[in-house]
Amino acid sequence: MTAAPTAGILPAGAWPAYLDGLQEADEYAAIEVAVGLLEAGVPAERVLLDLVAPAQAEVGERWARNEWSVAQEHAATHISERVVAAVAAYANPRPTRGRVVVACMDGEWHALPPRLVAEVLRLRGWQVTFLGASVPAPHLVSYLHRHDAHAVALACALPMRLPHAHRMIEACRRVDVPVVVGGRGFGADGRWARKLGVAWAPGAPSAADLIADERTLRRVPPAELSHLADDEYTSLLKRRGELIDGALAELRERDPGTRDYTPSQMDSTVSDLGYIVDFLAAALYVDDATLFTEFVDWLVEILTSRGVPAPTLGSTLEHYGRVLRDFPRAARFLGAAGSSLARLGGAGVR
Repeated sequence: MTAAPTAGILPAGAWPAYLDGLQEADEYAAIEVAVGLLEAGVPAERVLLDLVAPAQAEVGERWARNEWSVAQEHAATHISERVVAAVAAYANPRPTRGRVVVACMDGEWHALPPRLVAEVLRLRGWQVTFLGASVPAPHLVSYLHRHDAHAVALACALPMRLPHAHRMIEACRRVDVPVVVGGRGFGADGRWARKLGVAWAPGAPSAADLIADERTLRRVPPAELSHLADDEYTSLLKRRGELIDGALAELRERDPGTRDYTPSQMDSTVSDLGYIVDFLAAALYVDDATLFTEFVDWLVEILTSRGVPAPTLGSTLEHYGRVLRDFPRAARFLGAAGSSLARLGGAGVR
């Protein structure tokens, strides 16, 4: 679930000063900007949504463009978490409504966006329990058995986690707790949330409005997953290791220079090969080629910014296409991604 930026009402200078604090890893300067806005009368919700949320999006963009290292991104994220805590402490709301549990999907580590949502809900009077990153479904269900919850808000930033998300959503429903989801993992317009048959909110304010309307929250259409009967998704998962090993062997044969990779470079390469399989599997799960093509387009930008030529990715897609030629939907999705890659200037799937 994302805390989407809204039309800003911040005074001039607040935004660049806050970004400077993040860039210089100056926690005190960043907190000073946020608290200064609160003392000037800017509502706490607006500080979270118009300052912290868009700044964190900018942090992600700078990492994607290879302008910031992973260490810089982590440092900035930690500072933003400290800022959120300072804003919450300053506002110090008291709950007047029921309990809402907010959590990340199992395997999902992007905890700041749902933390922002949790604080907005708290500001609106809800008693919020924030469970943080990567919450296993059994642990969440156990918590719901012990604590009566009005609703559960689940966050997913990566579409490859959608199959896990669906299992987690169904687990919550089995204990009769309505669910609202959000985050980029469900698509910019919530299209994959609709596929899974779950209520979706594009940002913190809409999530708060939806949670307050229990009738609408519970009135969701059934999941649209009849395509899973072809067993392509399950079969692909069973072959995941084989696919990655084959792609790596083919890459080494095609580009002998990869044999001299450092352990770190090899780990990154194997991770990328795995991500391709995982995103393809998620696309099969929701039967939407755009999930996979959008990932490939994003991966091209990431690899290009790091000096890896796009044709390398095209060759890997070709390899997966040959191995999965008996998987009609997977082959079609790989072909669509190859065509998209060709438009971006790389070698596509033939």
